[in-house]
Amino acid sequence: MDIEITEKKENPLLDRMDVRFIIQHEGEKTPTREQVRKALASALGKKAELTVIDNMESHFGRGSTKGFAKVYVDVEKARYHERDYILKRNGLFVEEKKKEEAA
Repeated sequence: MDIEITEKKENPLLDRMDVRFIIQHEGEKTPTREQVRKALASALGKKAELTVIDNMESHFGRGSTKGFAKVYVDVEKARYHERDYILKRNGLFVEEKKKEEAA
């Protein structure tokens, strides 16, 4: 699996970096979200828990996947800005968040 970062853009308003990437995985299955998070974090020199994969789109028969990720400055910013289903997909969802908001 080879990852290529095609676009990096700082987003200071939301305390994150927006990243577009392409993964080449010829002859292999589509990588999991967790594998992509670790590879992307490694390529950017960041921690995997600060990286949120927003979407990935595989191309049938090509062995490549395009995607969009967000790299936050801390986990709390990610939990504040991201939708719950995205947090669940990335393993960052905390149930206490909803309980505190309801109180």
